[in-house]
Amino acid sequence: MFGFSLGSAEPDSIAHIIQVALAPAFLLSALATLLNVFSTRLGRISDKVDALSAEAARAPEAEAARLSRRLGYLRRRSLLLDVAVVLASLGGGLIGLAVLTLFVGALRDAATASILFACFGTALICTVAAIGAFMAEILMAGRGVRDEVDRQQDKVPPRR
Repeated sequence: MFGFSLGSAEPDSIAHIIQVALAPAFLLSALATLLNVFSTRLGRISDKVDALSAEAARAPEAEAARLSRRLGYLRRRSLLLDVAVVLASLGGGLIGLAVLTLFVGALRDAATASILFACFGTALICTVAAIGAFMAEILMAGRGVRDEVDRQQDKVPPRR
């Protein structure tokens, strides 16, 4: 892949391999940050589900039905976050495979460019899809907040 065998490699060639391998490490760091955000949001959803479940258990029938709809909404949000977590994790794994392929290719002097391209390309696609799923979840959260505000405003009599 790099046109040399490791035994006769110059220090500059080895340094180049390490530099190329470090680029995906930055993407891995970004994915780790995304996974942390996803995890935090899942925790917040979980807390809301716990609170709504407790409230629904002691609420009158009409209120319990409304709380049940909100719980369904939180369920869909958590599903989107699950998709984002799976995609980001898959992207991270593929980046790891890409780096491994880079090193193995340098050690074996094999033509691994297509495997490297496929792993890194798929990792990027998964990352973009994870961000898309996260965006959809954020939009759902915003809509939920707006719906709750509208519902609360309907309860308050207009000021004169």
